[in-house]
Amino acid sequence: MPDPDAVAHAPAVGLDEAAKLARIWTVPNVISFLRLLCLPLFVYVLFGRENRAAAAWILVGIGATDWVDGYIARNFDQVTTLGKVLDPVADRLLFFVGITAILIDGSIPVWFAVAVLVREILVSVGTVGLAALGARRIDVTWIGKTGTFLLMGAIPLFLGAESTLGWAPAAEVLAYALGIPGLVCSYWAALRYIPMGRQALREGRAT
Repeated sequence: MPDPDAVAHAPAVGLDEAAKLARIWTVPNVISFLRLLCLPLFVYVLFGRENRAAAAWILVGIGATDWVDGYIARNFDQVTTLGKVLDPVADRLLFFVGITAILIDGSIPVWFAVAVLVREILVSVGTVGLAALGARRIDVTWIGKTGTFLLMGAIPLFLGAESTLGWAPAAEVLAYALGIPGLVCSYWAALRYIPMGRQALREGRAT
């Protein structure tokens, strides 16, 4: 016979988990919001102040805090439904806004910028399309996270290579050293998402 106390408390546990996931003002979510607010600042510093070095450091800060908010969410019980959406959205906007701005500025190789943007467009369209068709959410793979991390390091380095930084020549070498593996990882992850998307679609429709 089921324990009456266990039965009585089971719904409360479920509600408690649901309440945790429904939180908005957690530390990781605030960090993600600040990352988004820093993008207009980056554009202003790059074009309004014409300061490539400062703009590059802003991008470094935006990219570094991507790891920080994820670490806090996982290790301090602050994973939320909003955070699962907000964090990748901030990443996508960083790539779209950052690379487009640097491309206009002329500080990044056109082929590299196009390769990153095409991949991001394909993944974004695929994600929206799967969601519209009723697929369950797909978690980011470790290879996708690795590609994002490397590209977030390469993009500001391309900008720094064309700035007044004293180590600008070394920045270009580092940009390619991070950027090429980053592209390989990101496209590999995109290919792996195809079978994962099919499976997610089948499971989503089944439920």
